[in-house]
Amino acid sequence: MENQEERRKYKYEMKPALEARLRKLLPDETDFREFEKVIHTGPRSFVRCNTLKISPQELFERLNKKWKVVQPFTDHKEIMLVEQNLLPGELGNSIEHLLGYYYIQEIVSMLPPLALDPQPGEFVLDLFASPGSKTTQMAAKMKNQGTLIANDLKIDRIRILASNLEKSGATNIIVTRNDAVNFCQKLEKTNFKFDKILCDAPCSGEGTIRSSPKTLIMWNEKVIKNFGRQQRKFIACAIKLLKKGGTLVYSTCTHAPEENESVVDFVLKNFPVKIETLSLPIVCRSGITEWEGDSFSQEVKKACRIYPHDNDSEGFFLAKFTLLEEIE
Repeated sequence: MENQEERRKYKYEMKPALEARLRKLLPDETDFREFEKVIHTGPRSFVRCNTLKISPQELFERLNKKWKVVQPFTDHKEIMLVEQNLLPGELGNSIEHLLGYYYIQEIVSMLPPLALDPQPGEFVLDLFASPGSKTTQMAAKMKNQGTLIANDLKIDRIRILASNLEKSGATNIIVTRNDAVNFCQKLEKTNFKFDKILCDAPCSGEGTIRSSPKTLIMWNEKVIKNFGRQQRKFIACAIKLLKKGGTLVYSTCTHAPEENESVVDFVLKNFPVKIETLSLPIVCRSGITEWEGDSFSQEVKKACRIYPHDNDSEGFFLAKFTLLEEIE
């Protein structure tokens, strides 16, 4: 991650095609300018208390001896924000972090587990688990009770995931290394069903510009369309593994409708599901219902678009589904 001084030295420019797309999503000029201004600043320093090892109150008291720390959300005391400039690596090198008392995690990354709300004793699948931020958050919400399968594909990502799980003290997790589609198809043959599934899908990453400004250089419209096709496959396979009444949360860190509302619309039109209204601790905008000549179900409005300038955060998207009838 580049620090603010390096960011000031060189400002990565937005490609014209990306700017044109974002202006369609944010047609108000003032709105777009606020967005553009925020994405050229570094992200804020959020951490999540690991309640498997320490209480939010105790961690808050410890961290406040070092830094100016606030708990911005009354109903989520585990979420903390360090409100001061830190030295490079300072947040990661503290004894509390080394002991696994907190996880350095952007606020939007914490939203899918909050929406999914896994409970002790449930069977939960995290289809794209590495590096483990959401996985460890779910394990904490489950109080290490129940079973959480954490899947990823590449061995280097599995190593990072395993390291973070060990440091967090999460003990109810089975780590698997599989291609997501093949894994779901294998599980489908066993007729095993999950209470809850998180599909935090690989995406084009338009929402991560603040922490990874080189996204502006790497952005490619063809990549968006490829991801959109892949994401449909992922969610179509995953949703077949849900119990009746089970919950699936779909999320991405991009603004691209092809990877967001288009995928949600695909699910609504092809599977016996309903999309739930989300209640999250930050500002959400409704999903859009038209894009590039395509029209989506009005129900797609219940999805949540998160823009950096609305919350001083990264960008994000998520939708929550309930399965109405078990899929044979």
